[in-house]
Amino acid sequence: MQFLIETSARHLHVTKEHLEILFGEGYELTKKKDLSQPGQFACEERVQVIGPKGSFPGVSILGPVRPETQVELSASDARSIGVAAPIRESGDIKGSGACKLVGPCGEVELAEGVIVAKRHIHATPEDAAALGVEDKEIVNVKVESNGRSLIFGDVIVRVSPKYALAMHIDTDESNAASVTPGMMVEIVK
Repeated sequence: MQFLIETSARHLHVTKEHLEILFGEGYELTKKKDLSQPGQFACEERVQVIGPKGSFPGVSILGPVRPETQVELSASDARSIGVAAPIRESGDIKGSGACKLVGPCGEVELAEGVIVAKRHIHATPEDAAALGVEDKEIVNVKVESNGRSLIFGDVIVRVSPKYALAMHIDTDESNAASVTPGMMVEIVK
Protein backbone atom coordinates (compact mmCIF):
# COMPACT_ATOMS: atom_id res chain seq x y z
CA MET A 1 0.00 0.00 0.00
CA GLN A 2 1.45 3.34 -1.04
CA PHE A 3 0.94 6.70 0.63
CA LEU A 4 2.06 10.31 0.24
CA ILE A 5 5.43 11.60 1.43
CA GLU A 6 5.65 15.32 2.19
CA THR A 7 8.58 17.63 2.91
CA SER A 8 8.25 19.79 5.99
CA ALA A 9 10.38 22.93 5.64
CA ARG A 10 11.57 24.94 8.66
CA HIS A 11 8.63 26.31 10.62
CA LEU A 12 7.37 26.97 14.11
CA HIS A 13 4.29 26.55 16.28
CA VAL A 14 3.52 29.22 18.87
CA THR A 15 1.53 29.61 22.05
CA LYS A 16 -1.11 32.34 22.29
CA GLU A 17 1.14 34.18 24.78
CA HIS A 18 4.15 34.14 22.45
CA LEU A 19 1.99 35.11 19.46
CA GLU A 20 0.84 38.22 21.32
CA ILE A 21 4.41 39.13 22.34
CA LEU A 22 5.61 38.77 18.75
CA PHE A 23 2.62 40.38 16.96
CA GLY A 24 0.69 42.39 19.55
CA GLU A 25 -2.00 41.96 22.16
CA GLY A 26 -5.10 40.14 20.94
CA TYR A 27 -3.42 39.10 17.69
CA GLU A 28 -4.87 36.14 15.76
CA LEU A 29 -3.10 33.98 13.17
CA THR A 30 -4.01 34.59 9.53
CA LYS A 31 -4.60 31.39 7.54
CA LYS A 32 -2.65 31.32 4.27
CA LYS A 33 -3.48 27.75 3.24
CA ASP A 34 -4.65 24.47 4.70
CA LEU A 35 -2.08 21.71 5.19
CA SER A 36 -2.62 18.00 4.58
CA GLN A 37 -3.27 17.26 8.27
CA PRO A 38 -6.86 18.17 9.20
CA GLY A 39 -7.15 21.49 11.06
CA GLN A 40 -3.51 22.45 10.44
CA PHE A 41 -2.65 25.49 8.32
CA ALA A 42 0.24 27.64 7.12
CA CYS A 43 -0.02 31.25 8.24
CA GLU A 44 0.79 34.59 6.66
CA GLU A 45 2.80 35.47 9.78
CA ARG A 46 6.55 34.98 9.76
CA VAL A 47 9.26 35.56 12.35
CA GLN A 48 13.03 35.63 12.52
CA VAL A 49 14.69 32.67 14.25
CA ILE A 50 18.06 33.61 15.76
CA GLY A 51 20.77 31.30 17.04
CA PRO A 52 24.29 32.01 18.36
CA LYS A 53 25.88 31.80 14.88
CA GLY A 54 23.19 33.11 12.55
CA SER A 55 19.52 33.50 11.80
CA PHE A 56 16.69 32.73 9.40
CA PRO A 57 14.40 35.61 8.49
CA GLY A 58 10.80 34.96 7.54
CA VAL A 59 10.22 31.55 9.12
CA SER A 60 6.61 30.45 8.67
CA ILE A 61 4.25 29.90 11.58
CA LEU A 62 1.85 26.95 11.39
CA GLY A 63 -1.50 27.16 13.09
CA PRO A 64 -3.49 26.81 15.17
CA VAL A 65 -1.75 28.03 18.34
CA ARG A 66 -0.34 25.27 20.54
CA PRO A 67 0.25 24.67 24.26
CA GLU A 68 4.03 25.05 23.76
CA THR A 69 6.15 27.00 21.29
CA GLN A 70 8.21 24.68 19.10
CA VAL A 71 10.67 25.45 16.29
CA GLU A 72 11.29 22.68 13.75
CA LEU A 73 14.51 22.90 11.72
CA SER A 74 16.48 20.45 9.62
CA ALA A 75 19.80 19.31 11.13
CA SER A 76 21.61 21.47 8.54
CA ASP A 77 19.51 24.51 9.50
CA ALA A 78 20.20 24.03 13.21
CA ARG A 79 23.95 23.64 12.69
CA SER A 80 24.12 26.70 10.44
CA ILE A 81 22.72 28.98 13.17
CA GLY A 82 24.58 27.25 16.02
CA VAL A 83 21.63 25.58 17.74
CA ALA A 84 21.96 22.11 19.28
CA ALA A 85 18.61 20.66 18.20
CA PRO A 86 17.93 17.02 19.10
CA ILE A 87 15.90 14.68 16.87
CA ARG A 88 12.55 14.40 18.59
CA GLU A 89 8.88 13.72 18.03
CA SER A 90 6.76 16.85 17.82
CA GLY A 91 5.87 18.08 21.30
CA ASP A 92 8.91 16.49 22.99
CA ILE A 93 10.84 19.69 23.66
CA LYS A 94 12.16 19.20 27.22
CA GLY A 95 15.89 19.93 27.18
CA SER A 96 15.88 20.77 23.46
CA GLY A 97 17.62 23.64 21.66
CA ALA A 98 17.35 27.35 22.49
CA CYS A 99 16.86 30.34 20.20
CA LYS A 100 15.37 33.81 19.98
CA LEU A 101 12.22 34.62 17.99
CA VAL A 102 11.75 38.15 16.67
CA GLY A 103 8.44 39.45 15.39
CA PRO A 104 7.23 42.90 14.40
CA CYS A 105 6.15 43.79 17.97
CA GLY A 106 8.52 41.90 20.24
CA GLU A 107 11.00 39.13 20.97
CA VAL A 108 10.79 35.77 22.73
CA GLU A 109 13.82 33.99 24.20
CA LEU A 110 13.20 30.24 24.09
CA ALA A 111 15.27 28.32 26.65
CA GLU A 112 14.10 25.15 24.89
CA GLY A 113 11.85 24.25 21.99
CA VAL A 114 14.06 23.81 18.93
CA ILE A 115 14.01 20.29 17.49
CA VAL A 116 14.78 18.33 14.34
CA ALA A 117 11.48 16.53 13.83
CA LYS A 118 11.77 12.76 13.82
CA ARG A 119 10.55 11.36 10.50
CA HIS A 120 7.05 10.02 10.94
CA ILE A 121 3.89 8.69 9.36
CA HIS A 122 0.48 10.12 10.28
CA ALA A 123 -2.24 7.47 10.01
CA THR A 124 -5.84 6.99 11.04
CA PRO A 125 -6.63 3.75 12.90
CA GLU A 126 -8.10 2.41 9.63
CA ASP A 127 -4.96 3.37 7.66
CA ALA A 128 -2.74 1.75 10.30
CA ALA A 129 -4.76 -1.48 10.10
CA ALA A 130 -4.48 -1.48 6.29
CA LEU A 131 -0.72 -0.89 6.55
CA GLY A 132 -0.35 -3.58 9.25
CA VAL A 133 1.22 -1.17 11.77
CA GLU A 134 0.44 0.18 15.24
CA ASP A 135 0.85 3.50 17.03
CA LYS A 136 4.48 4.20 18.01
CA GLU A 137 5.78 1.33 15.84
CA ILE A 138 9.11 2.00 14.12
CA VAL A 139 9.17 1.06 10.42
CA ASN A 140 11.27 1.37 7.27
CA VAL A 141 9.92 3.29 4.28
CA LYS A 142 11.11 2.84 0.69
CA VAL A 143 11.38 5.91 -1.55
CA GLU A 144 11.72 5.26 -5.30
CA SER A 145 13.23 8.30 -7.02
CA ASN A 146 15.29 8.96 -10.12
CA GLY A 147 18.87 8.20 -9.10
CA ARG A 148 18.42 8.71 -5.35
CA SER A 149 16.13 5.90 -4.16
CA LEU A 150 16.60 4.94 -0.55
CA ILE A 151 15.02 3.34 2.48
CA PHE A 152 14.36 5.54 5.49
CA GLY A 153 14.76 3.66 8.77
CA ASP A 154 13.60 4.77 12.20
CA VAL A 155 10.24 6.08 10.94
CA ILE A 156 7.72 6.33 13.77
CA VAL A 157 4.06 5.64 13.10
CA ARG A 158 1.64 8.05 14.79
CA VAL A 159 -1.98 6.90 14.83
CA SER A 160 -5.00 9.11 15.53
CA PRO A 161 -8.47 9.50 14.07
CA LYS A 162 -7.54 13.19 13.63
CA TYR A 163 -4.78 12.45 11.08
CA ALA A 164 -4.66 12.04 7.32
CA LEU A 165 -2.32 9.37 5.90
CA ALA A 166 1.06 10.91 4.99
CA MET A 167 4.74 10.62 5.85
CA HIS A 168 6.62 13.77 6.90
CA ILE A 169 10.35 14.34 6.47
CA ASP A 170 12.51 17.45 6.69
CA THR A 171 14.35 19.19 3.85
CA ASP A 172 17.66 17.38 4.46
CA GLU A 173 15.91 14.02 4.13
CA SER A 174 13.86 15.18 1.16
CA ASN A 175 16.95 16.34 -0.72
CA ALA A 176 18.78 13.10 0.05
CA ALA A 177 16.03 11.10 -1.67
CA SER A 178 15.07 13.65 -4.38
CA VAL A 179 11.49 13.70 -3.12
CA THR A 180 9.08 15.59 -5.36
CA PRO A 181 5.53 16.83 -4.66
CA GLY A 182 2.94 14.09 -4.89
CA MET A 183 5.49 11.26 -4.54
CA MET A 184 4.20 8.02 -3.05
CA VAL A 185 6.14 5.64 -0.77
CA GLU A 186 5.62 2.30 0.95
CA ILE A 187 6.56 0.52 4.16
CA VAL A 188 9.03 -2.32 3.68
CA LYS A 189 9.45 -5.16 6.15
